[in-house]
Amino acid sequence: MEKSKKIKITIGLFYLIVISSFLYFFLTRFTLQELTSYEFIKNNRDFFFNLKQTNLILLSLIFTLTSIFWIFMAGFGAPVILLGGFIFGKWIGVVVITLSLTFGSTLLYIFGNYFLKDFIKDKFLNRFKKLEIKFKKSEFFYLLLYRLFGGIPLALSNVLPCMFNVKPKNFFWATLIGIIPQTFILASIGSGLEKIIAQNIEAPKIIDLLYSPDIYIPILAFVGFVILTFMARKIFDKN
Repeated sequence: MEKSKKIKITIGLFYLIVISSFLYFFLTRFTLQELTSYEFIKNNRDFFFNLKQTNLILLSLIFTLTSIFWIFMAGFGAPVILLGGFIFGKWIGVVVITLSLTFGSTLLYIFGNYFLKDFIKDKFLNRFKKLEIKFKKSEFFYLLLYRLFGGIPLALSNVLPCMFNVKPKNFFWATLIGIIPQTFILASIGSGLEKIIAQNIEAPKIIDLLYSPDIYIPILAFVGFVILTFMARKIFDKN
């Protein structure tokens, strides 16, 4: 048992080192100025648009595998969703993004459940004791609500269920269904940005972006979803 615990700790530490190295490489490979320049964004928009027109399957596969790796490395979900909406549009994007996030999240959960469970319990169990009781009542139902109205970063929400020994299949299906609403909203914003960039040679003003229905409607929907999430969590905590 002691040897097994040491192996788990070693692999867990190795995983944390890989995450840190990956994030360091990504953040040093691209400067903030490059990532936010309009020319950089527009050139990449044209590249992805042409690739989508000629080989949608290949682009979808590359995006899916890259996203799975990113999520498994505890990356944030919002950039993946916005980029997916930007590249594929909101309809195809929702399908590709949802599957990518679900597989990546499930792999991270399985890994965390095996190697990081004791560490996660020590750090978070006291803060989420009420959730443990709820999960024991109906694992899938409460995990679905947790996904819909969690309001916490994706990476953390992927490993917290390790405390409750959630079955991987319940985690997979609850994640697949639960992330669809917020994925659709953020993918719509990404798709709206792509349309505006396609129509403008020069960078549009912020006010022009906000006046576009492709932008302000998803933003209003996102604000409404955040408010709904806050209210749902209050009711969830009371019950």
